[in-house]
Amino acid sequence: MKRFLTKEAYVNTITDSPITIQATSHSVSLTPSWFGEVVVIAQYLRRIGVLTKISERVRFARRRFGHYEVVDFLAVLFGYAVSGERTLEAFYERLHPFAPAFMALFGRDCLPARSTLSRFLAALTPEAVEALRALFLEDLLGRQPDFEQQPSGLTDRAGNAWKVFDIDGTREAARQRALPQSPELPVCQRRLEDVCTPGYTGRKRGEIVRTRTTVLQAHSSQWLGTFGNPGNGEYRKELRRAVEMIGSYLKAHQFPDKHALLRLDGLYGTGAVLADLRGFAFVMRSKEYGLLDLPVVQARLHLPADQQFSRPESTLIRTLYDCPEVAVGSSGLCCRLVVATHPAGPTKKRIGVERDGLIYELFLTKLPQEAFTAADVVALYLHRGAFETTLSDEDMEQEPDRWCSHAACGQEVWQIVSQWVWNLRLELGHHLEPEPLRTTEFAPALSPAKEPTAPACGYAPAVVALPFKQGRFSGCDFALQPDGTLRCPAGQALFATEERREADGSLRLVYAARISHCRDCRLREQCQWHGGNTQKPRRVSVLLHPLQVGSAPLLWRDWSRRQHRRACMQLLRHQRVDVHLESLDQPGPAPSPPILSRAERAHFRLSWEERFAHNEAASTIGRCTITLFGVPESFAASLGLLTA
Repeated sequence: MKRFLTKEAYVNTITDSPITIQATSHSVSLTPSWFGEVVVIAQYLRRIGVLTKISERVRFARRRFGHYEVVDFLAVLFGYAVSGERTLEAFYERLHPFAPAFMALFGRDCLPARSTLSRFLAALTPEAVEALRALFLEDLLGRQPDFEQQPSGLTDRAGNAWKVFDIDGTREAARQRALPQSPELPVCQRRLEDVCTPGYTGRKRGEIVRTRTTVLQAHSSQWLGTFGNPGNGEYRKELRRAVEMIGSYLKAHQFPDKHALLRLDGLYGTGAVLADLRGFAFVMRSKEYGLLDLPVVQARLHLPADQQFSRPESTLIRTLYDCPEVAVGSSGLCCRLVVATHPAGPTKKRIGVERDGLIYELFLTKLPQEAFTAADVVALYLHRGAFETTLSDEDMEQEPDRWCSHAACGQEVWQIVSQWVWNLRLELGHHLEPEPLRTTEFAPALSPAKEPTAPACGYAPAVVALPFKQGRFSGCDFALQPDGTLRCPAGQALFATEERREADGSLRLVYAARISHCRDCRLREQCQWHGGNTQKPRRVSVLLHPLQVGSAPLLWRDWSRRQHRRACMQLLRHQRVDVHLESLDQPGPAPSPPILSRAERAHFRLSWEERFAHNEAASTIGRCTITLFGVPESFAASLGLLTA
């Protein structure tokens, strides 16, 4: 049976409730969740002197920007990068109620309008961009935070320390709608024609793309730089600039260049780029599959494999062949080539080339054989997948590839600021949660084989095992051929007939000729060791000795990328932030008309100091008080913040 409340009973029910709900017409804007982090980063930038250096060194003669300077616009970009808002329009909408407090954080007065920011980014010159890029790198290398003083890096099997850097390109595609084209219509003007051009889009949808090359320090997860260009980019030019940045990093940390390791993808896997690496060690995937046809490589592929390599997350097993000295490219530079093979599947692979039912992958490196096995080389390259997760985090949290400007220089400045915010978050996260360096056993130690089995370190180059006898052909006269046979001085082939494992781990391959070839050979007197009586065919042994590689494990020392960066991001995202702007109740005396100088009267160009003073924070606007909740006292003291 249903019960219906009368009007009087319904009113009493609301009145007797313990909850009182009130409403007011007074509007109080809610502080954005990211405003507290902007306060912390702005305070840190002022404390380390970055804002002062920007105003002194990044100078650009403005056009139609009112009384704003470069630091005013960069303050907006810093806030935009920290906020994570999808568009500048959304960022300005959230920031508008707190614009005076936001600009006061950077020591400035008025917030530039969104249209003014757009004109500034469109009018930027390459000289101003390079000045900002140089300041970004100088700030990264000049301070060397406390966590970088710890010995991070890669320790090889011989006990040597290496610094690992990742260089790779990422691209952003833009979609363009189809426009009618006819003689009576003017030529269409595309907004992104200065930023993007047609190019390889990869798996992204669009018609035009922009590519940027990024440089990452793999152990600290700090960005060293970014270089963007329309279309497929200028990868050789960008690679040379990236190598220069890495050289500056090594010099600042007093680390030897010969122990710097560069990891690059297949875009750089040609012999032409080896000269651009300036002698640094590298690991890269090669796309010059013509190397497989070289006689030295074919001869090695017909010998037993060095190692097998597999990953826990995959059932794929790669068979590895190590070729220590292979001439690559037209210049003939020699480097180490590791060939990985695995059976071809039913579907075509995106990487590698298929021959006779096998997929061949090529890896080029300059790492020494006595410190890195072939499996170590492949593992180091495939571990650069961690670099892809770094780019993924960057896309999710900051999305630096989104279009902030329709001009190339403006887009470049936005991406530099975005990487700057990434590094600041890492540094502040280490202040918040200082943790020791973590050590990972990248590859286990090589234990000596107790049984005559294949060595865990691979084989040295094949040598013919036959002593010398005066007047007779020795083993060095029998050359190993690309088809896996030996060629005798008479031009006949010797075929492998036996494999024997020696007690020291060496593998002996016994090659034998055909008796019919030896009986009729005109050189049998020099070839047979027991006179001219040809009763058995000639036999030659080829020995594969185990590589002399250090037995220590590969150790990888680094810090967590996400934990420290997100510690700074999440510190104030769910905390209250109070912003109170005091206004002057008592108006002061009316200001007297300013006295103009002759330069101002004649409209001469102003000095840089006079330009900068136009939008400097004025003392007449009142005092702004921002209260942050949930900030640890030690962290606040390191930033120079007052504590309640």
